[in-house]
Amino acid sequence: MRVVDTHAHWYPKSFVELLERDAHANGAEMRRNPKGHPEFALPGISQVSAMVPSMIDLGAMATAMDQRRVDSYVLSLTNPMVYWAPPEFGLKLSQTWNDACAAAHREDRNRFIGTIMLPMQAPELAVPELERAAALPGMRAVYMAEHINGLNLHDRSFWPVYALCERLDLPILLHPLYPCGIERMGQHFLRNLLGNTYESGIAATCLIFGGVLDAFPGLKVVLPHAGGTFPWLIGRLDRGVEVRRELKHMPRPASDYLRRFHYDTITHHPAIMRAVIDLVGADRIVLGSDYNQDMSYERPVEFVERIPGLSAKERDMILGDNAARLLRLQ
Repeated sequence: MRVVDTHAHWYPKSFVELLERDAHANGAEMRRNPKGHPEFALPGISQVSAMVPSMIDLGAMATAMDQRRVDSYVLSLTNPMVYWAPPEFGLKLSQTWNDACAAAHREDRNRFIGTIMLPMQAPELAVPELERAAALPGMRAVYMAEHINGLNLHDRSFWPVYALCERLDLPILLHPLYPCGIERMGQHFLRNLLGNTYESGIAATCLIFGGVLDAFPGLKVVLPHAGGTFPWLIGRLDRGVEVRRELKHMPRPASDYLRRFHYDTITHHPAIMRAVIDLVGADRIVLGSDYNQDMSYERPVEFVERIPGLSAKERDMILGDNAARLLRLQ
């Protein structure tokens, strides 16, 4: 069995170098921290993105994979992604990422699986880049934030991208970015501990209530952090569909869409993960670690092995079989 981590972050050297060269001219800042590591910052946003060697050097990542008992990383960006940038620079950043992902896959086809970054702030640029990047080797999914500069994911401007993802059979892997309520979560690391999980709930609910999943029945979506708040509030969402006029357009209960999503394993609590599995089914769960953040699993396989009542078949499904099927891995 091939163990596949679907939630592993990477900053390609070419991406970092592009930011260091051109970020300032496009409204952002690149600097070096006291350890000499690159850092990205946006004016007015306190969150700083540190680009440490363990998230740049593919050799170091491969060593960490061996230590974590992982065979393959699905490579993904984390903050700042590309949506902050003017459209043309956002496209350049996306192309740089996509080309680097394909090169990493060429370097080691078994270890590194690519995801496609798109300048979603300009969907007219995102669609042709999706066509181009989908033809690159090793690109098996589209990577997207759970909002685009404050626009929720059901916004109609994004639908051409969803249509193409469905046609190309490319799943969308979601990830939080500058979460809602961040102005009230400056202390205690709440922007991550709470904010990231709220973002997953908003994203999933907007895809349902905004008609995206009905319009694109073949679209596949992976929610990070085990779906965040979404699966836990499903009863409340169903009640809203029953009684609220704002949801009279809904053709079915929100709970009917639970299995339209896949969910990664990042809960940090085996019993909670067991409850998510009971709610959505083991075939909808994929391994995720959040490499290499301090909130990541250092031993993601061991976490899965601690989930109560997990059969050997369910364990294998979660560790790799589900991801292999979803991402069409060979």
